[in-house]
Amino acid sequence: MNKFLKFFKSLFCSVDNKEPKLLTAYKKESTKSILSSIICIATGVLIGFFIMLILEITSDDIPTGDAVNGFFILLGGPFASKSDVMFILGDMLFQTTPLLLTGLAVAVAFKTGLFNIGAPGQYLMGAMVAIIVALGIPVKSEVAGFFVWLLALICGMIAGALWGAIPGAFKALLGVNEVIVCIMTNWIAANVVSWVFSVNKQFVNGAQSKSGYTIPTIQNGVATPKLGLDQIFKGSYMDIGLFIAIAIAIVIYVILNKTTFGFELRACGHNKHAAKYAGMNEKRNIILSMAIAGALAGCGAALYFLNGKVELYWNTYQTLPADGFNGIPVALLASNNPIGVIFGSLFLRYIEKGGFNLAGYTMFNEYVSDLIIAIIIYFAGFSKLIKDILSGRKSNKKGSMLKKLSSLFKKKGKKQEQDDLNQQNNSQNQVGDREVVE
Repeated sequence: MNKFLKFFKSLFCSVDNKEPKLLTAYKKESTKSILSSIICIATGVLIGFFIMLILEITSDDIPTGDAVNGFFILLGGPFASKSDVMFILGDMLFQTTPLLLTGLAVAVAFKTGLFNIGAPGQYLMGAMVAIIVALGIPVKSEVAGFFVWLLALICGMIAGALWGAIPGAFKALLGVNEVIVCIMTNWIAANVVSWVFSVNKQFVNGAQSKSGYTIPTIQNGVATPKLGLDQIFKGSYMDIGLFIAIAIAIVIYVILNKTTFGFELRACGHNKHAAKYAGMNEKRNIILSMAIAGALAGCGAALYFLNGKVELYWNTYQTLPADGFNGIPVALLASNNPIGVIFGSLFLRYIEKGGFNLAGYTMFNEYVSDLIIAIIIYFAGFSKLIKDILSGRKSNKKGSMLKKLSSLFKKKGKKQEQDDLNQQNNSQNQVGDREVVE
């Protein structure tokens, strides 16, 4: 009992000349990242609630109390559903897989100082190649189907990596801004996918009710293993894809934070010139980081469309997949931490399901739920600023700037004194020379 009380006291007070444990935990960067994300989420949700209140007050169609009810429905996510909770939960978990991996694709690039806005194109290329491999190789047994699935997954990752390496190569070798190249590769990928499937009709679903969709891979006996998850979440498409994505996120975290290669990538992100001066190959690291990011986005698409029942809408020359762009707020919300990306992607999908229920059980329409989600995503962009404020970096920067200026003025003052002294000595020497001459 005494040990427990001592431990409880040590959380808030100094014990044995040690600072409180909560203060020690607060000083860690990871704690500030988590707090900044929570502040962003809470701010976005509260603003969404105030918007619902305003709409309730100004609209005659929305009954009194719907704003409060809708707020709790939104926070309830899939659990706010009055029926088929396990189905909606399984659907949420399944749809988290591509969002998690595209979030990782953006976070890895951010860690190396690059803005990977090309995740939609990498996603599309990974999906296209994975589907072609899964449907193009005849399968005659379950074992063969598993190996074709594995091959399709690897090929999808390779396709995404190659597509991601293009803006990396332009940035490293030619100095072209990666954002511009990523935007162009996005639309090139959209048109390539549209062209490939429009020419190869054997991959296209020819059903009368379908238009612009590929054949589901289960028709060739290729599908991501379920391992009984489809029975737990009955009616959903749930498979092991999410667990694969979580394992990949953990591996990426270890690589970035515990290996020499990860240190070099992060060093290039902080200052590529300093990394080069330290003997690192900054050009290679830039290309590799974008290739890894592309592989992650391609893996997300492959896991999603290799589920067996999901069909790709291949007529993409006018649109880009939302999951590619939604990876950006996930990365921002997680402060580019691979582990944080897991929870950030789960949260966004959770809120999306809450928004779906909001439109179903209240008089607020679907656009209101989309607006609230957009506000949360918007505030995710401020997570870095909030983290800096919590860390006190703003004041530290001002203080360091004042120190630099004061030291600069001191140096200038000393230099001026030295110059005046030298000038005075020169004048005295000139006077002495004149006296000698006379």
